[in-house]
Amino acid sequence: MADYQVTIDAADLQALFHGDDGVRVLMEKVVNQILQAQATEQLRAAPSERTEERQGYRNGTRARKLTTRVGTLTLRIPQLREGQLSTELFARYQRSEQALVLALMEMVVNGVSTRKISAITEELCGTEFSKSTVSGLCKRLDPIVTAWNTRPLQDQHYPFLLVDALVLRIREEDQVQSWSALVATGVNAQGYREVLGLGLGDSESEGTWTAFFRSLKDRGLQGVDWVISDDHRGLVKAVHAQFQGATWQRCQTHTMRNILEVTPKGHRSRLHADVRAIFEAPDPSKARTLLAAVVSEWTPVAPQAVKVLEGAFEAATAILVLPERYRQRLRTTNSQERLNEEIRRRERVIRIFPNQASVFRLVGALLMELHEKWTTGTRYLDMEEYAQWRAERAAAPGKVVTLG
Repeated sequence: MADYQVTIDAADLQALFHGDDGVRVLMEKVVNQILQAQATEQLRAAPSERTEERQGYRNGTRARKLTTRVGTLTLRIPQLREGQLSTELFARYQRSEQALVLALMEMVVNGVSTRKISAITEELCGTEFSKSTVSGLCKRLDPIVTAWNTRPLQDQHYPFLLVDALVLRIREEDQVQSWSALVATGVNAQGYREVLGLGLGDSESEGTWTAFFRSLKDRGLQGVDWVISDDHRGLVKAVHAQFQGATWQRCQTHTMRNILEVTPKGHRSRLHADVRAIFEAPDPSKARTLLAAVVSEWTPVAPQAVKVLEGAFEAATAILVLPERYRQRLRTTNSQERLNEEIRRRERVIRIFPNQASVFRLVGALLMELHEKWTTGTRYLDMEEYAQWRAERAAAPGKVVTLG
C-alpha cells in the first residue's frame, strides 16, 4: 500500500486522551483522509487541480457505515463521474472483524451467549439483527475464506513446513466439545512464509493429522524437505508416513520443557544451560561430544531427564546440518505458537464457538490476513544459501538430497 499524509488537529488529540469517543473519531478522520488520497491517486489529480495526467473527475461522496471494535465509523466514499473508486482499504481488517462479529451474533441468535456477549454484540452491530441477517453476512464471507483455504498449492515448492494445533471448544448438538484446529505454515522457495491451510479434527490422532496432510497434498503441496513440529505421537507418525524422505525437526522449546519436567527442581537451571549448549552447537559432531558429557555428569542426578534427552537428541538437533542462518527460525515451532496466540486473542472473546462453521470463518479470516501480510512483506528467509547447500549435498558422493 502506498504512503499517505494524514493531518490530525490538536482537538482530535485531546479527545483521544480525554474523551470516551476519541479513538473512533480519530480513526474516522484518518480513514476518510486516506480515501480522499486514494481518489487523488486514481484520478492523478487533486480536487480542482488542472493536470494533463487527470483520468476523471469527482462527483461528491456517499456515506457508508463501517462497524469496528472502536465503534461505527461514517466513511465518506469519493464518487467518480466515470467508474468507481477502486480501493482495498482495510479489506483484510474487515474480514477478520466481520468474522468476529458474526461469531458473536451467532451466539446471540442461538441463545447461548452471556449477557456480556450480548452487550458487546449490540454495541458493535446495533440492536437489530436476526438469523437471516447472520445468514446473509455468512454467505458473503464464507466463500472468500473457503476459496483461500482450498486454493491450489502446486505452483510453489515449500522446503520448510511447520505444523501445530490448538484446542478450541465448539458447541455441537447442545453439548460443548473440544476440537483441534490444525494449522500448517510453509516457507516457499523464494523465502516467503505462507499459511498453507486450516483443518479441524476431534483429536490430534495419527488419522486426523494424516487426513489434514493429505488434503494439503491433494491441493498440490510439494517439495517439502523439513517438517518442524512438537513430539505429539500421532502427529509424528503422520509426518513420517506422509512426508517420506523429509527430515523431521523436533521443536527444541518443547523438548527442553519435556526434559526439565523430569529434572529435580534444584538442578533445572544448570541442566537447562547444558542442554542449551547442545542445541546451539556449531555442528552435529560437537553436539554429540556435549551430549556425552551431559550424560556422564547428569545420569546420577537426573536419570529420567537424561533418558528424555537421549531419546530426543537426533530429532532435536537435526537442524544442525543446515547452514547457521536457517537454524534460529527453524529449530522451534515458536512462530506457530505466536500465530496460535493471535487466534487465542479472538477465541477468548468467543470462549465457546457456536458451531464448526464459525471456527473456519473466524480463524480462517485471521489466517488469511496473516498470509497476505507475510506474502506481501519482507522475506522470512534468504533461500539462496539453502539452494546452494542442497545442490552440494545432492552432488556429493554417497549423498542424497533429502535427509531421511
